Amino acid sequence: MNVLFVGNSHSFFNDMVHTFARLWQAGTGETIRPILLCHPGMGFSYHLREYFELRYNLLYGGFDYAVFQQKAHPFAGSDEECEAGKRLAELSRKGGVQPVFSLTWAEKRAPEHQAEMDEFHRRLCRETGALLSPVGSAWQALLAKEPDFPLYFADGEHASVYGDYLIALTHYRLLSGRTALGLPNIASDFFDPETQAIREDPEKCHVLLDEELCRRIQEAVEGLFA
Repeated sequence: MNVLFVGNSHSFFNDMVHTFARLWQAGTGETIRPILLCHPGMGFSYHLREYFELRYNLLYGGFDYAVFQQKAHPFAGSDEECEAGKRLAELSRKGGVQPVFSLTWAEKRAPEHQAEMDEFHRRLCRETGALLSPVGSAWQALLAKEPDFPLYFADGEHASVYGDYLIALTHYRLLSGRTALGLPNIASDFFDPETQAIREDPEKCHVLLDEELCRRIQEAVEGLFA
């Protein structure tokens, strides 16, 4: 299966899509081909303006799904961005690609922003028939039980490696239709905390996470699909 991820740093942080691919292979036994089309700080209207970059991938890339992730922190939820999201979904379908909108999560300092994100994404899915990957819902469900759970990176906006495990797991659960429970505690992490640098050796990006923390993430994700 081939999946195109269209978004910004909240999609490429910690090599999230590689964690998604590793979980997919572990859970299904199949190899998945995830491709990134992500630019820092950019939202739906940007990707629509870069029309030819996106058009070629959607029409000729042979993708099964396109996962669109909107600009967040601050969240860009204007009518203009909503219309751009509709065009992205329309273009996807012209290429035979199922559109998916990834529901983002609120900043650590401003959890009240989650409601706006929820409404924006649910509206888009209602009006386009796209799938919704309820990442922000799983994020908030886990924090409601465990407010100090380490989902955030140090900036309080991006995901930690555990937050990206939750994101990848939510996408896996939606697209595979298989349980999130019992998957391995494997992930990718592009940040080396000792050197404060981005890792460039792919083998060093493969990490094992705390098994108990991953189990609690799995339960939070699975609870949304029960």
